[in-house]
Amino acid sequence: MNKPDQLHRYLFDNYQVRGELVQLQQSFRQMLEAQAYPAPVQRLLGELLTATSLLTATLKFEGHITVQLQGDGPVKLAVVNGDHLQQLRGVARWEGPLPDSARLADLVGKGYLAITITPDEGERYQGIVELDADSLARSLENYFAQSEQLATRIWLFTEPHAGQQAAAGLLLQALPAGNADQEQDFAHLETLTDTIKAEEILHLDAHEVLYRLYNQEAVRVFDPQLVRFQCTCSQEKCEQALLQIGRDEAFDILREHGNIEMHCDYCGRHYRFDSSELQDLFNGHTLH
Repeated sequence: MNKPDQLHRYLFDNYQVRGELVQLQQSFRQMLEAQAYPAPVQRLLGELLTATSLLTATLKFEGHITVQLQGDGPVKLAVVNGDHLQQLRGVARWEGPLPDSARLADLVGKGYLAITITPDEGERYQGIVELDADSLARSLENYFAQSEQLATRIWLFTEPHAGQQAAAGLLLQALPAGNADQEQDFAHLETLTDTIKAEEILHLDAHEVLYRLYNQEAVRVFDPQLVRFQCTCSQEKCEQALLQIGRDEAFDILREHGNIEMHCDYCGRHYRFDSSELQDLFNGHTLH
């Protein structure tokens, strides 16, 4: 599957149900380049990246979404940010060695899943559910059951493909104000989608995957949307952070360390400021 990362939306002509399919390689690999993540953390981030892409595609406005896991286990934090343009970035923080077989409960321990939706215009909204399910997909389904009250199923996959990590996922969701048979219709499509195998969704073209799942159904597939890794760090943001801490504290750090270095956990990029650059910054000169 040597194609750009893409998200496909689709509808069923005969059912009040919508679907999404996303396949990620390059964006996932770019996210992993920032840190030397252990294998189970890579898998967790792959699922979280896939889930955020699927959830971002449900937004009906321009804005951002953050999907965050936090708990008392060895993985203290795992978070992915996305927006309506399918620009994603993510990071995880963990402690100690982790067995390759570690599952969600082993990694996060007792914790919660928080989904924060921030429209470019309008009120910010946050929903929180406990991580009491055995997988991220089930936890997300619990979130939809509590907050959206729409029947929703999510399938998440991540594993090495052609020697490198790949991730993919599916979402089925009942449309609001469906007909009297919607529950039965959703169960039918859920059963069909449950037949998906990791090797199919990770290796095959999206249209081939959808044909294998729903070849007896009338499915409308819309033009795909590109998905890409996009970090929002910048030289200018680092400069603003230094200006906020003030001249005295900034020069104290400079004297202690010889220069000021700032590191982005999301993309691994380093920013460095020496004495002359710091002087120019606080004297109001543009550095770059």
